[in-house]
Amino acid sequence: MNKAVTDGVVFMPTPFSDGLDMWSRGDGTPGSDTYDGVASAAFVPADADFSGCLEILKTDATQRLRYMGDTAILPGCYLRVTARVKAISGAMPAVRIAAWAGRDNGAEVTGLTVTGPMVQLTSYGAVVEVSAIVGVGNRAGVDMVWGAEPDLGHFGLDLTGPNGGVVRIDDIVIEDVTAVFLRSLMNRVDVRDYGAIGDGSTDDSAAFEAADAAANGRRVLVSAGTYRLASSVTFENHVEFEGRVTMPDAAILSLTKDFELSSYVDAFGGDEETALKKGLQSLLNNADHESFDLSGRRVSLSARSMCVPRSTPATAMPSGGCCATASSAPRPAPVGTAVPSPARPPTRRRTSGS
Repeated sequence: MNKAVTDGVVFMPTPFSDGLDMWSRGDGTPGSDTYDGVASAAFVPADADFSGCLEILKTDATQRLRYMGDTAILPGCYLRVTARVKAISGAMPAVRIAAWAGRDNGAEVTGLTVTGPMVQLTSYGAVVEVSAIVGVGNRAGVDMVWGAEPDLGHFGLDLTGPNGGVVRIDDIVIEDVTAVFLRSLMNRVDVRDYGAIGDGSTDDSAAFEAADAAANGRRVLVSAGTYRLASSVTFENHVEFEGRVTMPDAAILSLTKDFELSSYVDAFGGDEETALKKGLQSLLNNADHESFDLSGRRVSLSARSMCVPRSTPATAMPSGGCCATASSAPRPAPVGTAVPSPARPPTRRRTSGS
């Protein structure tokens, strides 16, 4: 998957040759100061290593460079930001990819990692490449895990260290590298790519629903981890569980395409009692279900393992309370109460040949 190809999404910043008024000295948001007309910055049209580049004299403790265009942060999409830099003269700084994360309304999303690995420049004229990967999911190799909250980013780089050095920066590249992370994937959708954390405490309900909505007939993958679902979740697509889920009693898990005990056992990490309760809960609360496949299993139940959760309608609750047990014996009638005689079995009519 490559959104630039399939959906025509533009990730690439404009080149420096188009003007420095699109390149901010701050966080990249509208109204921030740019490098246009600044004495310490200039576009160099020809360079031995770069066809055209930005030359900057470092004057700030952290010299920022951010593209002011909005780079979309899309669910399930991973971007690699790359810059090629070289020291020309003076003190040699360190360089890293850096960004600002925000929403469509212009508000900043705080608390996220917004810088990549730092690389120290060590010799004049040597081209050094720095890069960082940003995306929704917490996957190995992702430097900036942003989750599902940001809608956009302003990307660029930071120069840190001593002032007074002159560096040149090639045009910054932003590319879709989603295919690197989607393991064989085009037939699966991973909940992590839609913001699921899987730490056992964060509510991942919305991420599960988003992944299912995006699947469109593909299988939803619940990767390794413990996913807390604080509210009811319905899957309209097939689901594969490598990780496990936890839910409050009242929340319903509906696996509409995998409505069988074995799938619920996988969902709840091998806990057969919980799996059976959650499967029956979905059966009683979902008019689309007519039966619940036990997958040929024999399940041992404790005395109160069949407690019907509060979400079950009153008409579906067993008489006498919220629990039904397999070995419930009839209660004796109170003293003085007339006890009806048991009904006689119907007389069997014999037919010829019987």
